[in-house]
Amino acid sequence: MRKGSVKEVLAKLKYDPRENENDYYVVIEHRGAYGDVKKIPVEMIELGHGYFFVGDAQIPYHRILKVVRKDGKVIWETRKL
Repeated sequence: MRKGSVKEVLAKLKYDPRENENDYYVVIEHRGAYGDVKKIPVEMIELGHGYFFVGDAQIPYHRILKVVRKDGKVIWETRKL
């Protein structure tokens, strides 16, 4: 399941022509609210160096808990869980 960094996984989903980024979302921990999670479709994400962007919001990669396919299969999960 966990192969590479979350940034590498997201880059593959976004830029590999064999993948469809519309089929995936990330689950992030909302800042300052333990247990408060939010789902973000991968197609809304722009990748940066230490952060990813959703519109004007800048979110650090370490907040990502999981990358999930829409059928529910987890393809990447943090070791923190």
